[in-house]
Amino acid sequence: MSDDPLTPPSQKSAPDRTTRRTAAVIPAAGRGVRLGPGAPKALRALGGTPMLIHAVRAMADSRAVSLVVLVAPPDGAAEVKTLLDAHALPERTDFLVVPGGDSRQESVRLGLEALPPEYDIVLVHDAARPLVPVDTVDAVIEAVREGAPAVVPALPLADTVKQVEPAAAPGDPEAVVATPDRSVLRAVQTPQGFDRAVLQRAHATVTEHVTDDASMIEQLGLTVVTVPGHEEAFKVTRPLDLVLAEAVLARRRLNDGF
Repeated sequence: MSDDPLTPPSQKSAPDRTTRRTAAVIPAAGRGVRLGPGAPKALRALGGTPMLIHAVRAMADSRAVSLVVLVAPPDGAAEVKTLLDAHALPERTDFLVVPGGDSRQESVRLGLEALPPEYDIVLVHDAARPLVPVDTVDAVIEAVREGAPAVVPALPLADTVKQVEPAAAPGDPEAVVATPDRSVLRAVQTPQGFDRAVLQRAHATVTEHVTDDASMIEQLGLTVVTVPGHEEAFKVTRPLDLVLAEAVLARRRLNDGF
């Protein structure tokens, strides 16, 4: 790992790259209330290591990613820097910590603003998806390199989906109004990959109906494409997700020495 994660990589010696350079932005400023009281979600332990570190390693495992920008809680940049210093990370990758904002969208924008100019492909990855395989990361990057302005990993839905009329009060029964054709629906994961200029334009102009960064590109009228996602790239949101993540990590360590 670089000696000082707070030093912009533009001030360090640049690695030799012959292709478009890729950086990953990991917004980690949220508190993750659905996991219950305690540390922010990104700092919860998974196999004895904070989820954020697993997510950082997942991005840095791709040889195409030469910079990872971590967007910390507004008052937590020093804590995140200390966390990075305490864990072994790939030396070929630079790391930069910046304070985040009050929303995920603002935090991603702040991460984008911190990128040196030589990076023209950007991944945006959820800190709460700590176990995404490197093959998924590489597939997203390759699709952007081939010309897609925005790329998302996605999985077919396993369950039937119902559209409902929202209940008047929490816990009240909801009336089903339609059953969408799940064959044309996908569950979207991260990292999502973007042409940097396109993503910056989206953050400068799109302010409403933002569900993820790819939805901002859709509002620009540009095409978002999918690549195959992976079942292990699930989001750790609730306590049961953490149990599943522990099981996946234990299996990796047993089978692969991960």
